[in-house]
Amino acid sequence: MNKPVRFASVDALRGLTVAAMLLVNNPGSWSHVYAPLLHSEWHGCTPTDLVFPFFLVIVGVSIALGVVPRVEQGGDRAALTRTVLTRALRILGLGLLLHFLAWWWLDLPHYRPWGVLQRIGICFAFVGAVAIWLKPRWQWLCLLLLLGGYAALLGVGGSLAPWLNLPSRVDTTLFGALLYQYDAATGLGHDPEGMLSTLGALASTVIGLHAGALLRSGRSSRLLLDAAALLALGGLWSQWLPFNKNLWTPSYVLWTAGWAFAALWLAHVLIDRWQWPALGRRFGVNAITAYAGSSAMVLAMMATGSWGWLYTHVFDRLLTPLAGAQFASLVMALSFVALWWLPMAWMDRRRIYLKI
Repeated sequence: MNKPVRFASVDALRGLTVAAMLLVNNPGSWSHVYAPLLHSEWHGCTPTDLVFPFFLVIVGVSIALGVVPRVEQGGDRAALTRTVLTRALRILGLGLLLHFLAWWWLDLPHYRPWGVLQRIGICFAFVGAVAIWLKPRWQWLCLLLLLGGYAALLGVGGSLAPWLNLPSRVDTTLFGALLYQYDAATGLGHDPEGMLSTLGALASTVIGLHAGALLRSGRSSRLLLDAAALLALGGLWSQWLPFNKNLWTPSYVLWTAGWAFAALWLAHVLIDRWQWPALGRRFGVNAITAYAGSSAMVLAMMATGSWGWLYTHVFDRLLTPLAGAQFASLVMALSFVALWWLPMAWMDRRRIYLKI
């Protein structure tokens, strides 16, 4: 069986996305962050709100490039499904472990079961199975059902306001105090990676299958046309159903996928065709390792107080008088990304690729 083709552009874009995750998740101080590096408080879409959906679109692209060729070459679908589900469970379990460390080391009042890696694992499992068992026309139907069905649920659920929207109400009913946010006084809770909003995240990942199919078939120019269409549809839909990362609304799915398609097209042209350096690739080939390892490091530093000490006594003291506290906070975040580039570069040079 021939080995699936690997696109350096996909590895690079995945790596840049992971680097962006590390950057926006780990400022020196959350009290001093430039506005574009913060998520929207509720409705809206900042540059930071593009990061996670970019990653999920790339998950779909990677499935189209790595799993679908094996299906087309006559691979055992049941065995491929087991492989996909096993990897998905490892990713999900790693997310649960990180949240256990956060609960233990930071002495949090409750354990939180939902999170970024958990959502990635669920999306990888679902979309991997879709790619293995459903033909492209049924994959499109799956996407329409996810977008339309979720939009209908949000519509019949009434308010989209914080705490009162349907995804928050469902998550609160099922998980209560285990959510990311929970107000014991009102009994209301919310989790940005909760259960019902995962329907939108699944749609983002399914869309990535289409982008990967375009790359495989040599129709990469269609990526730019589809990007324009997705942006137009997302922008139009947002007039009735706003962009919202917390709820992962269908308009947000289309809007962010449009930007992801455009970024993938640009990376493909610059890296695969014009042979520009694949910046970010070293993060991209060990993406989950970089994300999980850096998260564990930050948790350990927060638990020991060293993160706050480092910001206060080094970055804040040296840089705030020169350019302000936001600049000092950003430089610490950039330094953290650079620090994690070193082990990723070392692993790549030695061809060590941890398939979580």
